[in-house]
Amino acid sequence: MNLHEYQAKELLRANGINIPKGKVSHNAEETYAIAEKLNSNLVIKAQIHAGGRGKAGGIKVVKSAEEAKKFASSILGKNLITHQNKPHGQPVTKVLIEEAISIKKELYFSILIDRQSESIVIITSRFGGMNIEEIASEDTNSIVKEYFKITQTLTPQKIENLITGLGMERKLFSKFENFLTSCFKFFKDSDLSLLEINPLVISDDDEFVAVDCKISLDDNARFRHKEISEAYDWFQIDKKEAEAFHEGLSYIALEGNIGCMVNGAGLAMATMDLIKISGGLPANFLDVGGGATSETVSKAFKILLSDDNVRVVLVNIFGGIMRCDIIAEGIISAVKEVGVKIPIVVRLEGTNVKLGKEILRKSNLNIISADSLTDAAKKSVDLTI
Repeated sequence: MNLHEYQAKELLRANGINIPKGKVSHNAEETYAIAEKLNSNLVIKAQIHAGGRGKAGGIKVVKSAEEAKKFASSILGKNLITHQNKPHGQPVTKVLIEEAISIKKELYFSILIDRQSESIVIITSRFGGMNIEEIASEDTNSIVKEYFKITQTLTPQKIENLITGLGMERKLFSKFENFLTSCFKFFKDSDLSLLEINPLVISDDDEFVAVDCKISLDDNARFRHKEISEAYDWFQIDKKEAEAFHEGLSYIALEGNIGCMVNGAGLAMATMDLIKISGGLPANFLDVGGGATSETVSKAFKILLSDDNVRVVLVNIFGGIMRCDIIAEGIISAVKEVGVKIPIVVRLEGTNVKLGKEILRKSNLNIISADSLTDAAKKSVDLTI
């Protein structure tokens, strides 16, 4: 679960980490009022759940309240498109107004979960800012990584390694250690999957300040952090994805025209792979769960059909927990309730599969039974040609 920059910074501030003085605004007039109360040198930042805002024109340095108002008016209510959220972008409903910081040096700092090593990894670089990706690829020696198992704590040796890689003055060592300790504790206590500060700056008065910040909370831990979870901006994701989440379904919108309804994440991935191999494009990832009921299937159909690009729906259900005959009845009930007009290809496998297929055949609905997953994928693709 991603947070806006202003939300992330408030959490940093609450955990003893320095952030620039600033405030969030929802309209141009409010931006003007906030800017008048702050320093004359200001930075206005569009608030969206994507990086690359600076290069996309979503961040601007201004020197007056009038200039701040003009920039806010130009981006609020519009979609900002960056290299991370192409092609549609995300809506800008808020801007963050901050006092500009006098910068002595820019650094890069992040803590994240590395699934490959099953560890927490802290990454630092003596170079920070917009081009960190290019710098990391061109000069790998500029990046320092330290790995920690979830039960491990910061050790003097690992702290020293991280400090040495930043090439900072010795007088700043203890301040950085305090900053590092606060961030590490915050990361673990809050069940974060990502804490990225880029740039982390050393100010002219030798303080570490988080000038930009990105935070992601582990979705599986949302129930433990309701105050964070309730602040999530649902306008930042696809409307169908938001609806699916509230219905307890796992849905991700894609660019194809074959709607997919599957029980089980692994089976859903295999289904999408076979659609691609057969020459088609899946419109989504949708896992209805192992105990799919007619109610669940109805909700899933409604979400799938809200995508105007969908021309056929492929239903791939393995009847392990539920019998195939019950699943077939649930599909028929859902199709009638929702009023599905497009073809539906159904592949059933598991307990009572023959009975389930017979029920579908006798329904007199536009339901096409498939003998295998490969057969289902090919039939679905053929129906889009």
